[in-house]
Amino acid sequence: MLLAGIGIPVLAALNARLGSQIGAPATAAFILFLVALCATTVVMLATGRQGFDGLAAQPRHLFLGGVLVAFYVLSITYVAPSFGVGNAVFFVLLGQLASAAVIDHFGLFGARQTPLETTRALGIAAMALGVYLTQKA
Repeated sequence: MLLAGIGIPVLAALNARLGSQIGAPATAAFILFLVALCATTVVMLATGRQGFDGLAAQPRHLFLGGVLVAFYVLSITYVAPSFGVGNAVFFVLLGQLASAAVIDHFGLFGARQTPLETTRALGIAAMALGVYLTQKA
């Protein structure tokens, strides 16, 4: 998960730069998703776990993750060139901290329920402060 976290600002910087270079952030996002589709297809075929037969029976709200990842990529690709990758990722991290706490507290979307107690809330606040301090000019 640390590597995935490292990849988020790298993805943001690369795609923002591509969008700026070609003058079309939405096209840069499209190319990112095309490359991602190819990469995930290779992994899916290599592992032999397609799982397509069970898709039709799944609740439709489970597919909103695709909309959310598209929103993230489009947002960061448009915003990062003018706002800065660090500032953009700062707000992404704050949003992740807040939404993860709510999801865990209520056990939303089938997540394991972990109550938001004072110690955990203070830890999240400390993380948010740390993220803020890294971006303070």
